[in-house]
Amino acid sequence: MSDKTTSFETLLESVPDALVAMDQKGIIRFVNRQTESLFGYGRSRLIGQHIETLLPEPLWQIYAEHRQDYLADPTTGSKGLELKLNGRQHDGTEFPINISLSSIDAADVLLVITALREGNQPKGAIPAARHLEAMLKYSDDAIMGLPPDGIITSWNPAAERMYGYSAKEVTGTSVNVLTPRDRSGQLNAILTRIKNGQDVEHAETALVRKDGTALPVSITIAGIRDQNDEIVGMSAVHRDGSERRQAGENAQRMAAIVEGSDNAVAGGLLDGTITSWNSAAERIFGYSGEEIIGRPDRLLTPNDRAGELKTVQEHVAAGHLVKDLETKRVRKDGTVIPVSLTVLPIRDADGAVVGTCVIHRDLTGQKGALDTAERMAAIVECSDDAIISRTLDGIITSWNPAAAKMFGYSSQEIVGKSINLLVPQDRSGEMITILAEISAGRAVADFETTRIHRDGTLFPASLTISPMRNSSGAVVGASVIYRDVTTLKHAARYARSLIEASLDPLETISPEGKITDVNEAAVKASGVPRNKLIGSDFSGYFTEPDKARQGYQRVFEQGSVTDYPLTLRRRDGTLTDILCNASVFRDAGGNVLGVLAAARDMSQQKKAVEAAQNMARTLEYSEDAIISSTLDGIITGWNTAAGRLYGYSREEILGKSIQLLAPADRPNQINDILTKVGAGQPVEHSETNCVRKDGTTFPVSMAVSATRDVDDAIIGTTVICRERPDQR
Repeated sequence: MSDKTTSFETLLESVPDALVAMDQKGIIRFVNRQTESLFGYGRSRLIGQHIETLLPEPLWQIYAEHRQDYLADPTTGSKGLELKLNGRQHDGTEFPINISLSSIDAADVLLVITALREGNQPKGAIPAARHLEAMLKYSDDAIMGLPPDGIITSWNPAAERMYGYSAKEVTGTSVNVLTPRDRSGQLNAILTRIKNGQDVEHAETALVRKDGTALPVSITIAGIRDQNDEIVGMSAVHRDGSERRQAGENAQRMAAIVEGSDNAVAGGLLDGTITSWNSAAERIFGYSGEEIIGRPDRLLTPNDRAGELKTVQEHVAAGHLVKDLETKRVRKDGTVIPVSLTVLPIRDADGAVVGTCVIHRDLTGQKGALDTAERMAAIVECSDDAIISRTLDGIITSWNPAAAKMFGYSSQEIVGKSINLLVPQDRSGEMITILAEISAGRAVADFETTRIHRDGTLFPASLTISPMRNSSGAVVGASVIYRDVTTLKHAARYARSLIEASLDPLETISPEGKITDVNEAAVKASGVPRNKLIGSDFSGYFTEPDKARQGYQRVFEQGSVTDYPLTLRRRDGTLTDILCNASVFRDAGGNVLGVLAAARDMSQQKKAVEAAQNMARTLEYSEDAIISSTLDGIITGWNTAAGRLYGYSREEILGKSIQLLAPADRPNQINDILTKVGAGQPVEHSETNCVRKDGTTFPVSMAVSATRDVDDAIIGTTVICRERPDQR
């Protein structure tokens, strides 16, 4: 038998009698091997011929006379139509035969099976119709009848076993009861093919049992025609494919394709009908799975590539792999993109090619000019920062939504205009300096300046400017990232106002021990004017200068001190006992700049607590991520900068483990730090890696110090993190 023999026809081959199926016009549609042996014809010579090729004219005349009655009640088809006639062999020899006409109930369409027996065969031989009925009953394959609208009209016992529905339950219902929601497009494609006169053989899919479980199956569906050769029904044979899952069939090959692949992966039939479609295919071509499944793959092929598509299909149908074929494909919006194709044949359990798996790799980025690739890479559409690209002569070439929000111009209004529209007149000189840096190929980072809104208002901005190069490496423009620092400036002023409002003296001290800044409370506490304090020796204002010097040096050594006792001598000679709390502060690179010291009058501890709270609010506006936790790693404090750096809001992270911020390859990093700090050993200027909410890993500089209670017992940690800009 050929590979295209259906499962139903395979059953007929096992009957010991010669069987012939003909349509209402008498055209032979099927013969089994016993017919070939009996009449001496090869089946290819019989299919499509009239029944008179095998039987003398009287049979057709008798059938024609009884056809209307026979069609009106197919269940009586064999009554009165058992005949003794002569058959005609290939060499013209006639010989006596017995003929019995029967039918198969398939959506009320008569399918005539003619059993041919040698005339001397015992009269008690089993009629072909009974053989067929027995085969349908005991077949291991599920067999069902369907009209064109997909309503189930017949259902054999194997179908009951396979799907769990009895014939009574399922007859009269839509075949969609067996179809998973995500496969409706594939089933509709198959039904459309049948209506168009194309049989479907060994289609691999998955259907659903009554209990909801999915079942991989191989489906063969043949159309049933009336006397006018029109499709009036279908006979469907379903074979359970679960035991062949490891045999390399289409379902298993497709299961090996990762849905998250960056490449578009599509499964299809040999005629090009698309049967599966992954997420990357949706992204690359613009069609959703619902839109494309069941449609031909020529939708993706440019008109001038039709010949290429046919060649590829023929090559794969012959069982060959097509690998890394560079060609063109068409998106839903009509744009043509360069792709690399790898096309694999999909085979059934017998090794026959039944479909294709096509992997499309988008080559747009590789084929585009380097300057375009760099420009597009520089623009982050969803960034909160304004990102603009410009030529060296200052013409704006791209403009993201954040830029529109920041400056008030839409992309349509500003692209093609001069960047000078954004620069106040008194800042034109700085643009010349910046342009010189960019033209020389050097980036400009965190440049603080002023820019102008469309309505004429000025606002403070921080600029980072990077040169853009063409494929030859020449600088052809710049990518400019603008950050509106109005909020930061307000925060700085607010923080300063909090510092000035503090009732406790606050001072910053350089590594050399010089006072670099003070608040008004420090001026009042010492009785020395601000301009005299700044630049003077910190230790000279205390009754024990050496002890004061040792105190701030200890801060540099261990990161912080708490409740360090000193006695302040005012300018007028008055003495005040104080407790100093101090810690180091760092620049953006994690380098220690100095010590921040807060003096607390021991007689006014309540005021000192208030000062500490004010400082906590000040830290909220710090540009550094500041995180507090218990000694067992539960996060208890999270400032705004931490939210920006790690991506978690305060509501999301409080009460969670600080282990969320540690990379998977450093599982013990956090525990080691907590153990060390819990033992009273600070961790300062530690360079490591952390993980954001979105899973990206980035380098940070980290300082960790102990948090203590009023009895000086360590109860937690304070972590100050700053991303290392030199590795961004």
